[in-house]
Amino acid sequence: MNETLLNVARFAFVFILPIALTAGAALALFFLGALFYVLDHPEELHRLIEAAFRRPPKPARGPGPDHYYKAYWSRDSSHQAGEK
Repeated sequence: MNETLLNVARFAFVFILPIALTAGAALALFFLGALFYVLDHPEELHRLIEAAFRRPPKPARGPGPDHYYKAYWSRDSSHQAGEK
């Protein structure tokens, strides 16, 4: 069992540790760049925070059946021909 534990530790040191360090460094650079971007553009961060808490717009509603407007294709043919 001691030999198995030693083999796992060697594998972690040789393979997993460099990958974890590289990924950590990449994430640290990403967050550092994001921090500098936010410091340069504070109004955009303010806009994004407000947009996150804003209610979405209400969905559009169609006109009711008693609405004055009717599409030209739904009118009767006498109205289309200009007859009264």
